[in-house]
Amino acid sequence: MFGKYRHTLDPKGRLFVPAKLKEELGEAFYVTVAPDRCLTVYTEAGWQEIVDRYNALPISVAKKIRILFANAAKCEPDKQGRFLLPAELRSYAGIKQDVTFIGQGGHAEIWAAEAYSELESEDLNPEYVASAMEELGF
Repeated sequence: MFGKYRHTLDPKGRLFVPAKLKEELGEAFYVTVAPDRCLTVYTEAGWQEIVDRYNALPISVAKKIRILFANAAKCEPDKQGRFLLPAELRSYAGIKQDVTFIGQGGHAEIWAAEAYSELESEDLNPEYVASAMEELGF
């Protein structure tokens, strides 16, 4: 998954799945909290991988991850391609109306549009891009 897509919540708290991500995400996907005060979107296969890894952890370590599962929502878009983004998740990410979806390889993120614009304005410069490429071994 890649790209940046802007959308707006409707009055009922629903979002359209970006057309370019719709096929990749499938008929159902999972949305949960992420460390950067945004939301992470996983395909069903990606979510199952997280569950499997979680189930293999010792209980003392697994307890650290409970917040990820407690705040997860299974989302199934309707015929128009809209899905309900739960109020708790919107609140966590500071989403009021405008959102930005970004593709992140094997998953996507949902950001409050103003928060993502601010982040991008800080990071979209040649030095940061070069350091990111270096992290990938380029």
